[in-house]
Amino acid sequence: MKMTLLRLFLALFSITSFAQKSDYSILKISDSLKENANAVLRLDQMDIVISSQRNMNIKVQRIVSVLNEKGLRNIDAYQNYDKTTSIKNIEAVVYDAFGKEIKKVKRKDFRDQSAVDGGTLFSDNRILFLDYTPITYPFTIAYFSEVETSNTAFIPQWYFLGDYNLSVEKCALNVTFPSDLGFKKKEFQFSDFNIKKTVESNTQLSYTANNILAQKAEELSPFSSDLFPKVMMGLEKFHLEGVDGTATTWEAFGKWYGDKILTGTTILPDETTAKIKALVGNEKDPVKKAKIIYDYVQKKSRYVNIAVGIGGWKPMLASDVDRLGYGDCKALSNYTKALLQAVDVPSYNTILYGSRYKSNIQSDFVSMQGNHMILAVPNGKDYIWLECTSQDDPFGYQGTFTDDRDVLVVKPEGGEIVRTKIYDDKGNTQNGKGSYTIDGSGNFSGSIVIASQGSQYSSKARLENEIPTEKEKHYKNYWNNINNLKLGKITLDNNKEEVRFSENVQISADAYGVVSGNKMIFVVDAFNQNSENVKRIRNRKNPFLIQRGYLDTDEIEINLPAGFSIEFLPANYELKGKFGEYKTEIIKKDSNKLTYKRSIFINRGKYSNKEYDEYRLFMEQVSKNDNAKIILNKN
Repeated sequence: MKMTLLRLFLALFSITSFAQKSDYSILKISDSLKENANAVLRLDQMDIVISSQRNMNIKVQRIVSVLNEKGLRNIDAYQNYDKTTSIKNIEAVVYDAFGKEIKKVKRKDFRDQSAVDGGTLFSDNRILFLDYTPITYPFTIAYFSEVETSNTAFIPQWYFLGDYNLSVEKCALNVTFPSDLGFKKKEFQFSDFNIKKTVESNTQLSYTANNILAQKAEELSPFSSDLFPKVMMGLEKFHLEGVDGTATTWEAFGKWYGDKILTGTTILPDETTAKIKALVGNEKDPVKKAKIIYDYVQKKSRYVNIAVGIGGWKPMLASDVDRLGYGDCKALSNYTKALLQAVDVPSYNTILYGSRYKSNIQSDFVSMQGNHMILAVPNGKDYIWLECTSQDDPFGYQGTFTDDRDVLVVKPEGGEIVRTKIYDDKGNTQNGKGSYTIDGSGNFSGSIVIASQGSQYSSKARLENEIPTEKEKHYKNYWNNINNLKLGKITLDNNKEEVRFSENVQISADAYGVVSGNKMIFVVDAFNQNSENVKRIRNRKNPFLIQRGYLDTDEIEINLPAGFSIEFLPANYELKGKFGEYKTEIIKKDSNKLTYKRSIFINRGKYSNKEYDEYRLFMEQVSKNDNAKIILNKN
């Protein structure tokens, strides 16, 4: 009865607060909150009422003043829904710079569309979102939504400050829950922010914060979620996809997930099972069998995207994927698992945060986490990781979307936190070998073979499927140090067995060497020049992050024009420090032939704000030396 009365009170309070007329004039925002801000959150409030293991109500009030176009990303006026989550109310009001109401947006005015990209297979998963194009800046949007869901396994994370260049006038989080469901929370990055915990009991939790100033997005900063305050929440007794669950350890959680959610999803038609067994034939090696299956899945199926946060974690049936030929990450991983089962190869569904930015499953906070699924195939004491959404990745290759992070592997005996593949910095290689010729007018012609491996393979392999105009755009951007660049023959070789991507490119350019009187001058390093200076930041506040180290090596033969002699050659150069090593060498073969060697190794790591200037100077020296020039005299 107390829970019902409290829920009613919160509902009335929220609706009344939203309905009250407030002064949303931009003039009412303090100057300190406008500084460095693209948007100002006037109010950011979430009220969560968990009334039982199978019911959760979430109300959101979000009033955001958008100061410029970049601030549009901070409106966040959208809501996902499906068969387990219903939208009880959603509305918005738009105000001009002076707080005058200019538009009311009712539910029917929100855009309602499938949350699935590329198919109607998951037609129950939809999204309502505000599609508003401003006439002028600044303006303010007051947004309100209320949803109800039976899935209590996912309690939204709360971000007191959700982005760089965003300030917060007032934010509040209020959570109410039964005392017997094992509610838990984990706080992150509170120390540098004035977050007030106003209520904490066995049935309630509340926080407030006021006047959080906008933080500048400094070069190489970590993601905002790793620097700014947030709260994770969960229940030990929860409900997911129609099934009650209880878990206090990852082992128990994984056991429940496998037994209650995944069971029954890997059944295949008899004809498919027979087909797969015939395809594998007499092969006995489980890894080789897995490779045959992975190739089959890549050729047969395609990936359709479901927006993060919906669709649940129960995969569609493997028989449906087999029939339709497409699915999301859960569906394709589970389908691959079913095919592997058919030929007696074990594999495990693996839950993780998929992103180029490395994010871990929080190993000390047992709860439903993650936004992506891959497959783990045991191989001795290690695993082969299969990205089942890709039609192009080599077997067992882990690109930058899933590498080097803590993930949850769901085994029959229970869940286990495991680290995915870590690419050694010196294994993330790009090796260039080529030559170029300068003629008497300074014109350039040359060719180079570039071989990329490790995480650098991931960024290059996409070129194989690019249309010619996009390839041209890539190379002209890559060699933006060469004016008047003309591309010749381009040959690409994707060696998936050795996971190496090779580019053989012919290029030419007029007037690469500048001729003045009897002299010619040109930059030695034509093919791999670091011309990007690291931005100078005075009084840097944030640490900086180099997520992946790398090793680039180049060996280039240089043919000088006939009738010229060398007046000046840059000296050999070597630089060592905590961030890495850099070395160049010029070897004179004869009067008209040189060999240029260059290597640069960068260490990954998280460094303090005080080390940033040292790193900037390191890269500045690299850039300066990469721009070193040869001077020739005409005989």
